[in-house]
Amino acid sequence: QVQLVESGGGLVQAGGSLRLSCGGSGSIFGIYTMGWYRQAPGKQRELVARITSGGSTNYAESVKGRFTISRDNAKITVYLQMNSLKPEDTAVYYCYVDLGPRVYWGQGSQVTVSS
Repeated sequence: QVQLVESGGGLVQAGGSLRLSCGGSGSIFGIYTMGWYRQAPGKQRELVARITSGGSTNYAESVKGRFTISRDNAKITVYLQMNSLKPEDTAVYYCYVDLGPRVYWGQGSQVTVSS
């Protein structure tokens, strides 16, 4: 059984910052990628950022230079530092862990950026 628990969402003014955390527990071993997707109302879920076990990262073009993903392998935790937030960043953010045969998801965290 694998569980991912997110924290850190909320309401912030444009230009502000938030940090999302996602802690994993259960049968998470070996080499795996963790990351974040987001889904805004009426839009498809999109990849925000991901990070491999070795620390390689990928970002959506829309967040490059503003968001930073990191992870703590010992704690099985992934973070998303979001700076210079914009109203278009408003969405539910979901963390995930890709264990190969299966992908597991967090419960989702609402991030709302007011203008």
